[in-house]
Amino acid sequence: MANWTYEKGWYDIGQGTHAWLQPDGSWGWNNAGLIADGGEALLVDTLFDLAQTRLMLKAMQKVIPAAQPVKTVVNTHANGDHCWGNQLVAGAEIIASEKGALEMADFKPEMMAKLMKVARVLVAMGKGGEVLGRAFGALGVTKFAALCEAAPFVHEVFGDFDFNGIELTEPTKTFHQQLDITVGSKRVELIEVGPAHTKGDILAWLPDDKVVFTGDILFIEGHPIVWEGPVANWIDACDKILAMDADVIVPGHGPITDKRGVAQVRHYLQYLYSETKRRFDAGLTVEQAARDIQLTEFKHWSEAERVVVNVSTIYRELSGVAESGDIIQLFAAMARLWRDLKQKG
Repeated sequence: MANWTYEKGWYDIGQGTHAWLQPDGSWGWNNAGLIADGGEALLVDTLFDLAQTRLMLKAMQKVIPAAQPVKTVVNTHANGDHCWGNQLVAGAEIIASEKGALEMADFKPEMMAKLMKVARVLVAMGKGGEVLGRAFGALGVTKFAALCEAAPFVHEVFGDFDFNGIELTEPTKTFHQQLDITVGSKRVELIEVGPAHTKGDILAWLPDDKVVFTGDILFIEGHPIVWEGPVANWIDACDKILAMDADVIVPGHGPITDKRGVAQVRHYLQYLYSETKRRFDAGLTVEQAARDIQLTEFKHWSEAERVVVNVSTIYRELSGVAESGDIIQLFAAMARLWRDLKQKG
């Protein structure tokens, strides 16, 4: 693999293809892609807020002037950090999988803006916010109690983003399983591999250029987060990437990688599923299991608190429960683990 640096900006992959990288790749700091040929341009994903998306689009003008305006956008999945900048390219055809497009309406930008306002107030209250949360918990108002507990974590990981003024701009074209398109003379295969990270994950594969944009099927140097599952689908998605003749693999988060990075994510998922099932069979709770699983092999990966969500999703799968867990409760559980890991150093 080429010795790619990992700094914010556009990276020239070659033959009219570029990657936008956003260190450190943690919560909300995703990557994007640009495919240009014959006076046409396709953008793979937008960013979490308008300011970051504007910055990327402005930098794109210097990289490849023909890319303005972008005529096609592909959203690899429904998470806001990959599609909430869509309104800035609203004149383009926006493509997503059918399931991905439906999922975008589940959690809208204005909901995140309200959540952040509440989180900032609770953080500003300091100990008062903690006391308020315990009081509401004692009264049985569990969701608000969980929000109070999650507030410092939510503020820490999402506080750099501005969710005000974002208008959800949904896809104008959807597909199921696979859609082959062209950008100039370049072939781009959009391959649905979800549900895995989310309900409608897709890969954008350029077979002639040997480049693949994976969306959040790959988190490199950070723990992946299994919002949807099943894990077996995610492992299958990794196998699809490994079977490609890819020289350059652009993950949804983290530095550009090669097949070794794919294999590491695959191994993590296999390991976590096996270890979680053992604890499920032993009768541990989700949080007990998440804290009991040894992650020494992945200690250099960031966002270890995500193991709580991953275990919760695997427990749902093993229990045959279709509904996703309550997101506020999950963030509260991650906040508890995040706080404890910080204290341990």
